[in-house]
Amino acid sequence: MKQIIKMVFGGFILISILFSCSDDFLKIKPKSFFTPENVYVDKAGFESALVTMKADLKAEHTGYINYIAADFSASDLGSPWSQLDFYNLTPSSSRYYPYLTFFTNVYGAIKNTNVVVSRIDDIEWKSQEERNQVLAEALWFRSYWYYRLINTYGDIPFVGEEITSPKLDFYTHSRWAILKKLQDDLEFAESWLPEKTEPGTPSKGAARHLLTKVYLANLNFDKAIETATKVINGPYKLMTQRFGIDKDKSFRNLIWDLHRPQNFNLPENTETILATVDRYEAPPAARTPGLYTMRIYHPQWFQPPVLDSEGKQGMIGEGLEYDSLGRGNANVTLTYHYQYSLWSYKGERWYNTQDLRRSDVNWVDVDEILYNNPNSVDFGKPVNTKYFANPIDTFISIYAMPFYITYAPQQDAKATPVGGNYDWYVFRLAETYLLRAEAYYWKNQLAEAADDINMIRERANALPISPEEVTVDFILDERARELFAEEPRHSELIRISYILAKLNRDGYSLDQFSQKNFYYDRVMKYNKTYEQKVVKLGNTANMAPFHALWPIPDHIILANTLGVINQNIGYNGAEHNQPPLEKIE
Repeated sequence: MKQIIKMVFGGFILISILFSCSDDFLKIKPKSFFTPENVYVDKAGFESALVTMKADLKAEHTGYINYIAADFSASDLGSPWSQLDFYNLTPSSSRYYPYLTFFTNVYGAIKNTNVVVSRIDDIEWKSQEERNQVLAEALWFRSYWYYRLINTYGDIPFVGEEITSPKLDFYTHSRWAILKKLQDDLEFAESWLPEKTEPGTPSKGAARHLLTKVYLANLNFDKAIETATKVINGPYKLMTQRFGIDKDKSFRNLIWDLHRPQNFNLPENTETILATVDRYEAPPAARTPGLYTMRIYHPQWFQPPVLDSEGKQGMIGEGLEYDSLGRGNANVTLTYHYQYSLWSYKGERWYNTQDLRRSDVNWVDVDEILYNNPNSVDFGKPVNTKYFANPIDTFISIYAMPFYITYAPQQDAKATPVGGNYDWYVFRLAETYLLRAEAYYWKNQLAEAADDINMIRERANALPISPEEVTVDFILDERARELFAEEPRHSELIRISYILAKLNRDGYSLDQFSQKNFYYDRVMKYNKTYEQKVVKLGNTANMAPFHALWPIPDHIILANTLGVINQNIGYNGAEHNQPPLEKIE
């Protein structure tokens, strides 16, 4: 009983923090003058809120096991090695990975947007255009986060205004009702956001790109094609020539240049639609913890299980290779499919493909990882997995790495090499082409879909595909080849799963979504970790169809004593669900 009271009280406090900007209910005078009433008194106050929203967005790609990393860890491309058994993911427990905290943190970001939306008419603006541009930007950020939530958790409460007092009567809205609202908000944002903005600020192109995703999710394929075409015909172009920080290094190539974080926001990079801004030279308070790409995606190559021919430790966490490969922890253990089979096409394999995205200069393969322990008899030789005490040790200790994406050296030479402070892509034109290709596919316009896919493949020097080869699986494979560590992989898989379910295609349906869905079937097909029931540190890989959607934190549900927030089917508490609201007032 005490535990239940504790959970309800904790949830009450958290709901107050998430959905309120006021502590009036505690009757405590604020210790700071930076309250909404004192901040939102002029344009500068509202612009300061937009800065906060940009900082919230950076959490997607920065910090240890960030949101995008969590998405990849629950997908066809990666596994969460320390939480392989998804039955251990419950509404009250998630080990290391932010499967639960993502929900609460994102509502915190939404709270920030709602303050601007609710207070937009509290001041007198110079012009309607000035007002609408600020509102449009806030609506863009709010739409971005709701898009992520509904493609992670499914049906959720929609909170569309600032809440200034305790509220315990939230109700779940259907994913489809929220999509309709996002569509309306983004159409407004598209009308008022400028064509060109400063780095890190959403533009008209960013609104159209996100709107394309929303139209796809809502099965409005014609509108998705229309908005994607506006982006493609706009001020953006695919990069086709060497550029940026390493353009004079002849042993590199265009794909390397395209993925150097220092190049993301360069004016000459015409492919960037939106990228975050995170610079080491900024004041410490303005910096994030860093990208952590080398920590999250690289294997634990320096750990004791990597043995030499004498059965001794062949690696150490210093010296040769440490600064370049980084202190990897394999939090997202890359699948065989992403490392190898994804690159097989028309007789080409990963080792001889002409696709620059898998070229030797852009990847670090297993045979290129060298023993770096000076005391080892095999110092300087390639690591040999035959010497490992247990074959399963290769699962997290040694695998191929997409170095051209993950390499982000620390600016501080004394810092642990995990991935420094750099900009990162949010939206890039290559994805717009693939989104339009997907829309064409759903309309059975396979020639047009192949043309869009080939725009991306030909830039990477990959062999073109024919219209009859266009499938959902091929589109997702192409997204993997092009957008690794950029897209929210789990969210995009869920979006497509809902499309197939609503279309009643391939045996999928909305009624049986938690029992049979495309997400689960694809993960089982391409992530052999689950097929082979890999066991690591007593953690057995296991997953069921209902794990497609992550659980709603139970302390949020329990604290909502005057309303009903539904739990996803398959998790404890779902038996109390009520039909979600189908209309947003």
